[in-house]
Amino acid sequence: MRDEPAGTVIIGLEIHTQLNTASKLFCGCSTDYRTDGPNTHVCPICMGLPGSLPRMNRRAVEFALRVAKALHCEVLEEAEFARKNYFYPDLPKGFQITMYDRPLGVQGYLDIEGDDGEKRIRITRIHLEEDPGRLVHKGGGDRPKYSLVDYNRSGIPLLEIVTEPDLRSPREARRLINTLRSTLEYLRVFDGDKEGSLRVDANISITGYSRVEIKNISSFKGVEKALTFEITRQRNLIRRGQTIERETRHFLETRGITTSARGKEVEHDYRYFPEPDLRPLRVKDWVEDIDLPELPAARRERFVAEYGISINHARTLTGEFKLADFYEQVAHIGPVLAATWVADILLGELNYRDMSIGSVPVPPFIDLLTLVMERSITDKGAVEVLRVMLDQAAHHEMVDSPSTIVGRLNLGRTSGDEFIPLAREVIDSYQPAVEDYRRGKKGALNFLIGQVMKKVGGKADPRELGKIIESLIAESSPGA
Repeated sequence: MRDEPAGTVIIGLEIHTQLNTASKLFCGCSTDYRTDGPNTHVCPICMGLPGSLPRMNRRAVEFALRVAKALHCEVLEEAEFARKNYFYPDLPKGFQITMYDRPLGVQGYLDIEGDDGEKRIRITRIHLEEDPGRLVHKGGGDRPKYSLVDYNRSGIPLLEIVTEPDLRSPREARRLINTLRSTLEYLRVFDGDKEGSLRVDANISITGYSRVEIKNISSFKGVEKALTFEITRQRNLIRRGQTIERETRHFLETRGITTSARGKEVEHDYRYFPEPDLRPLRVKDWVEDIDLPELPAARRERFVAEYGISINHARTLTGEFKLADFYEQVAHIGPVLAATWVADILLGELNYRDMSIGSVPVPPFIDLLTLVMERSITDKGAVEVLRVMLDQAAHHEMVDSPSTIVGRLNLGRTSGDEFIPLAREVIDSYQPAVEDYRRGKKGALNFLIGQVMKKVGGKADPRELGKIIESLIAESSPGA
């Protein structure tokens, strides 16, 4: 890392992503436990019972290599598992099988949109490890009265991705995670809907002061909030002349703060040693046979070239694999119109309802865009129809056709000739605005259009109204 000016924020991330395999990393237990009770997907291996031996999940290795290739990592000739020794209730063996001095891949990178333009974030290493169990805290809010342990998650395959301290703001950290998540989805190795599918540990410091680790941040927004709070906390300590302790802190998402957990461990505290029950992985030659799919950056460039949409729309639409697929299903209606509706309108409505793109029925949405293309409905009316469709989908009801909703709500566009009397009324009532328009004030025309729109209940095309109003004003001008 190059020398940085005093006061610079330095951030590095350790990102743990759950690989979307059918079984655990070292046993045959199913990873699909979301609808089942606690401790129902366990066996002697993932429970760490005496005499049990781990067996390597080949699919997990293939998934990890797919990620290594996509992140431009060098795959080592020989990767080795190690035992990381620590004692915690969710770790049944008293150690975690992970990788230490010989990881799977090293020296990769991922390009993101940084605070000052495109930025390359270096990847230090990626390695496989098993997930511990899950503690379920009961009662007492932030200070639970007791905890239970669910070992269903114990042994789930994790890929840990460690970055160099190249990030300089919480915003850059969030963009990195979003970009990485998108890449993992395109690679078909990740399911973001699964509990605990992506967790982050952040190392953060201010130049010249000790580094602090924030553990187990479990959401994208949480990363930015945790880092923002921690930066403010550290700067306040510096301003008061106090010491920043090297420590591990936990992020309390409900309160938006970090709290001290313990002194920061160093590597020798874990007493790493090679895992005696697993052979080293010699899989470098597997990489040549891995064919990567079209990744987000390539798809973004193709969307701009093939569909003629803006780079900002292309960036939004390719940020999520399912969203990009949805757009390609509806783009034939009109690629630019479809991009505007999906990226600017549909996503906003989905976010408001906390719905995913997978909840949107494709055929009715195509029918809605067709009505907009045919100018059978105004944009405002089409948004109302979309809201009805999404509300029906959210309640698992049959989604009515857009035409049915238009008829029920009387949202059909009225013919232009019917607007002329109303436009004349507005012109007569707002002569100061008419005079402003004649003097070249563009906002005056928008004001007059808005007054007519109120009278017709939004059942008009503002552009069409503008032409009608301009024509009527021209007719009434002196000398016309």
